[in-house]
Parts: sequence; structure tokens; C-alpha cells
Amino acid sequence: MNDEPLLYVYAVVRSSTTTGAPPGPPAGETLGAGLTTVAHRGLTALVEPVPAADFDEAPLRRRLEDLDWLAEVARAHHRVVAAAGRHVTTVPLRLATVCRGEPGVRRLLEDGAHRLSETIDRLTGAHEWGIKLYVDETPAEPASTSADSTATTAGSGSTGPGAAAPGGSGRDYLRRRLGDRRARQDVEDTAALTARQLHEVLARVAAETVLHPPQQARLSEGPGRNVFNAAYLVPDERRQEFLDAVPPPEDVHVGLRVEITGPWVPYSFTRTGADEGPDR
Repeated sequence: MNDEPLLYVYAVVRSSTTTGAPPGPPAGETLGAGLTTVAHRGLTALVEPVPAADFDEAPLRRRLEDLDWLAEVARAHHRVVAAAGRHVTTVPLRLATVCRGEPGVRRLLEDGAHRLSETIDRLTGAHEWGIKLYVDETPAEPASTSADSTATTAGSGSTGPGAAAPGGSGRDYLRRRLGDRRARQDVEDTAALTARQLHEVLARVAAETVLHPPQQARLSEGPGRNVFNAAYLVPDERRQEFLDAVPPPEDVHVGLRVEITGPWVPYSFTRTGADEGPDR
């Protein structure tokens, strides 16, 4: 039986940038018994002992299917990473990375030494910013269903908004439907053009970019439908230039909305499997 404690690994920093555990969130906002560090080959892992009942191999597999539990872990993970990232360049690790004792953490650092060092070098002096573009989803006025848009086809006795009728009411209905369809397509075309132009401008300022899939409606806090979702790694000395390149609301086409978030620890640019980050 292995008596080594289970250590949850939140992130990795350069050993030369810290003389102990970087400041973390308040007590009770992490996952276990308190933050500590494990150093190896010039790298320091920010870790915490966690209970085997939740994080040993078999129970962890079951727990990962519990979305409420997983959301709590993700929030605690981000709190620790964000707190460290305010002080040193921080590489977040994948959610629920657990090692068996300090030897296991050192093996993790040994195996990833080159990749982690390269990532820290790339991220030093830069932060992640998120840009989203939304389309207003306010429903259009419904087509009229009054008597003047419902007609009887001569000799058939049938009624309906699509029926041919004296005075052209059926044609009027179809014309409105076609107009609505064209209006929606115009909005989609405008949104696509706006997203392309916005990305071209911002990418010239950023060191790197990542295009994420549009965010699902249930995850979006603001109104509208997300049609563009990108992350930008921006050198700190170019932060104001980047922010100035984001158009103000009055310069955005009617029916569209641009949202900017950040600065974040660069989750999208770690390339180490750190695929659980903040809500952008």
C-alpha cells in the first residue's frame, strides 16, 4: 500500500521567481489542507494535499461525472491560479491533475521540463484578453394573423396565410417572410465581416491568438448570441494599444455587441493541457 499523500497540482512557476508558495486565495477557497510547493529542475509546482476519498484514481473517475462537483473544483482551481498569476508568470495545469506524493510531482516536472520552461518564457510579460462578438437576438415582430392576411382560395374552401387571395394578402405574407429572412442574413453577413475585421486588427497587436468555438447560450452571461470568441496573448507594454483597438459601442454596427474580458492568466496559450479556464 502506498502511503504517499495525494497532491493536487494547480500550476507551475519558475523557481527563481518565488521563495515559497505564491500567495493563494483565502482559507476555505482551495481544495484541501493548504497550499505548498514542490521544486525540481528550476521549476516549482504549486500543490495541495487532497483527500483520497475524492481524488484517488477510482473515486476521481466517478467524481468527474458529477458536474456540480467538477464546477466547484474548477472554481477553486482558477482561484489558486489567478492568485499566483497576480505575482509571477504562471502555467496552469489541467483540471484535476493529481500526483502520488512529492516523487510523483517531481516526475511530472521532469517529464515536462522542456515544455514548461518554454511556455513560461513565452508567457512572461504578457496576459490573455478575451474578445467576444454577439448578435442581438431580439425576436422580430410576428407576421400579422388578422383577418386581412387570411384568405379563402376560390373554389377550394381552404384558408391560411399562404393561400392566394384577392388583394394579394397571401403574397404580402410571403413577402414579409422573405424580407425577414433577408434581414437575418444581412445581420449574419455583417457579423461575419465585423468579426473578420476585428480579428485582423487585434491580431496585429497580440503576440499570439486562439480562436475558440462560439460560447453556448447557457454559458453566456450577457444578451445575444455569441458568434465570435477569441483569445489574444498581449504583451503588457502593448496593453493600451490593444484596448484602444477594440471599437467603442457607438462604433459597432447596430444589432452587434463586442465584449472584452481580461487580463487573465494565459490559459489559452499554455499548450500543456490546461484546458479549464475562466468564463471569457
